[in-house]
Amino acid sequence: MGVVTIAEAWPAVSRPFTVYDLDRMPDDGRRYELVDGVLFVSPAPASPHQLVVGALLYTLYQACPRGVRVLPGPGVRMSMETELIPDVVVARFEHIGGVRITEPPLLAVEVRSPSTALVDLNIKKAVYERFGIDAYWIVVPDVDKPELIAFELRDGRYEEVAHVAGDESFAASRPFPVDVMPSLLVAGLLPD
Repeated sequence: MGVVTIAEAWPAVSRPFTVYDLDRMPDDGRRYELVDGVLFVSPAPASPHQLVVGALLYTLYQACPRGVRVLPGPGVRMSMETELIPDVVVARFEHIGGVRITEPPLLAVEVRSPSTALVDLNIKKAVYERFGIDAYWIVVPDVDKPELIAFELRDGRYEEVAHVAGDESFAASRPFPVDVMPSLLVAGLLPD
């Protein structure tokens, strides 16, 4: 597919967006996501955000069991009108391999940015819950008070199971046993 502009990728008729429209969006560094036919566009993640993502990937990778993979930001397609791009995904090996994941991952993680805070805590949380993603974490990469908020599905609804900050550790059992300390996730944002 050739390079297109947003105007060229925009649906020609007035209708909700679909994943086919999403596939036509330009590769311009922005993050294009779709929720119930509504397009969400966010800026490309900045370096501090990516450093936190890297630290979390490393932490999860160290504890990851056989048959499970930790991935940075694959698209997760929930339906023809909904596709999100979590910052980190933990999925069964058999559910990965293409451009996107179409089965519920074991864990989706969002590293909160000022521009995405409300979307991460409300819209994305509701979509992940509806799709049946077993665990959802939000990392708040504030150097002075880093936080991790963890939710797990209980009877089809997310329940907050942890809210830790700084040097407090979250001993996760889902998607697998792993200890996560918010201060270690933001350590790369501080000078040596």
